[in-house]
Amino acid sequence: MSHYSPERPLRVCYFGTYRAGYTRNQIILKGLQSQPDVSVDICHAQLWHGIEDRVTQASGGWRNPSFWRRVAGAYRQLIRTHKQAPDYDVMLIGYPGQFDAYLGRRLAHARGRPVALDILMSLHLVAEERGLTIAHPATGRIIFQLERGGLHRPDLLIAENPEYGDYIANKYQLPAERFRYVPHGADETVFHPRPLQPPDDHFRISYHGGYLPSHGMDAIIGAADQLRDEPDMQFHFYGNGPEKERIVSRAEALSLPNVTFHGYIDQEELLDSLAQAHICLGVFGTTRQANFTVQNKVWEGLAMGRPVISGDSPTIRAALTDRKEIYLVERDDPVALAAALRALRDTPGLREEIAAAGHARYLAGNSIPAIGRQMKEALVAAIDSWNSPGRGN
Repeated sequence: MSHYSPERPLRVCYFGTYRAGYTRNQIILKGLQSQPDVSVDICHAQLWHGIEDRVTQASGGWRNPSFWRRVAGAYRQLIRTHKQAPDYDVMLIGYPGQFDAYLGRRLAHARGRPVALDILMSLHLVAEERGLTIAHPATGRIIFQLERGGLHRPDLLIAENPEYGDYIANKYQLPAERFRYVPHGADETVFHPRPLQPPDDHFRISYHGGYLPSHGMDAIIGAADQLRDEPDMQFHFYGNGPEKERIVSRAEALSLPNVTFHGYIDQEELLDSLAQAHICLGVFGTTRQANFTVQNKVWEGLAMGRPVISGDSPTIRAALTDRKEIYLVERDDPVALAAALRALRDTPGLREEIAAAGHARYLAGNSIPAIGRQMKEALVAAIDSWNSPGRGN
């Protein structure tokens, strides 16, 4: 039995081969560490070397013996680190951790402790939306089977919201009562209002992100095409990703005069650029991943005190109020996006009201301390369930 008492700090073992630099893990860690009644011990081993590495392995690189030597080395290191870890009340496996759950369960349960997994995204769904399951069907089947087994191992599953949780529960036959919800957020030590102001001589529209299929980049380019004869409307794109080459080619084919691609820039330059945006763009794709989540870029724009336009969905409406905290438009609809941009250009009062209300909403529910509070509540629920009489612990 786990002997956690509210009278002392909750002790969390943050476990896995998770991506240490990934926004979700950083926010969850900082959020837990910001709670005065939580202590965190990090039990991490690096397995992945970035998105390209994961795509390479999912595209067949996993058949190479050198990859399995890497996996074995990472898990040996995790076992050693865990053996030296102090006692804890609950293990939390960071994202991506579906495959780590096999080992995590064995190690935590051997200590008589429950395991929680921060799912964040279905690995099979991500592979599916990036075309990997069609290009490599055998790998797709293996990812599905491994993810299904990994999701059945933890005592608690943490999803971003009920819509995504329901999808995963139905896909892998998981009981609804095993889920708790901790939303996305942003790191306000990085994304916060800055003194720079948007320019007076043109209307600046910013996209920052990874050029993913779920982002609906074609809708943004289509809106830029709709607005090509309005020279004050200027689009700025920041970042790199799988769709970038195609999107840049499309913009060049259309000879768009109002689009600038900045590529990857350092963080300070990006933050200054976002601070000067009249509008920050969210996500306009129609994939399941796009519809099931409120992406980091939405919260990051709101955290900076900028108004955000994003694609409509039940998930985002559950988190933010349309026309009050965010401006929502039909997804994959360049005409609707262009009309929204015109409307907010022409009503600066509404624009600033949305920015202020969106920023307040972010601080209340999606800042580092707010995320930390919600994650702590989820982990305490895992311990309570583990200690319930019916479990026999």
